[in-house]
Amino acid sequence: MQPRYHHVRHINLEFGRIEDEHLHLLKNKRSESLQDLETLNLNVCQKISDKGIQAVTSVCPNLKSFSIYWNVRVTDLGIKKLSQNCRHLVNLNLSGCQSITDVGLNSIADNYPELEVLNLTRCTKLTDDGLQQILLKCSKLQSLNLYALSRFTDEAYKKIALLPNLKFLDLCGAQNLSDQGLSCIAECKNLTDLNLTWCVRVTDVGVEAIAQGCSSLEFLRRWCSLFGIVGVTDNCLEALSRFCSNTLTTLDVNGCIGIKRRSRDELLQLFPNLKCFKVHS
Repeated sequence: MQPRYHHVRHINLEFGRIEDEHLHLLKNKRSESLQDLETLNLNVCQKISDKGIQAVTSVCPNLKSFSIYWNVRVTDLGIKKLSQNCRHLVNLNLSGCQSITDVGLNSIADNYPELEVLNLTRCTKLTDDGLQQILLKCSKLQSLNLYALSRFTDEAYKKIALLPNLKFLDLCGAQNLSDQGLSCIAECKNLTDLNLTWCVRVTDVGVEAIAQGCSSLEFLRRWCSLFGIVGVTDNCLEALSRFCSNTLTTLDVNGCIGIKRRSRDELLQLFPNLKCFKVHS
């Protein structure tokens, strides 16, 4: 690393052919250059293991954002070392890290009370126990991605209500989420972006609770929203209109066979600011 690269703040190695030995080399040869590092992106560096994580994070005490999307070799041990070495993280992306369990989530919950962004997409070994620890101890979360995690139940979903600053929530594929759980989530008054795609147990009751509780809702997900939920009808659309008509700009009801077709003018009467509306074909 050349002198001009001393005190680096951001490193992006996404899709790089990076292995543990390279991260050990950074630690052993250029540790002084990483003391001010704030962002480290190791997305799809699939040859990195816990040993590499331990090595590089041991010389990045001021790291604020860490992303290691789609790495199946990193385990709870790597997450434990990360949380011990980097105490100031506010943004953590573990999407696709399928070897991580509740043990890893407990390490995150115990060490990152200031965490603001957490992505757990497709971390399929996680259960209610681990998620509940996050929700109880990381109360400053603003963005939580639980995409394609079907093992969670209402027992955990109800505790999402403990996140007063939550703005973004992705629950795509939450097959066990019921109206009762969604009604608790409606207590997140600052929620603006919500994905309920394929939440197949949700009905009008849950969506109406969201509409009434989350009046600042802007997007029922930018791409998908109520997609695939056959239990919702025009009643939920009318509830959204009553409570979110001034903020809702994007709404996807593709696959919601209980919601009737409407003309553009009819939609604009319900949602004056609507820019994108997707209906079932």
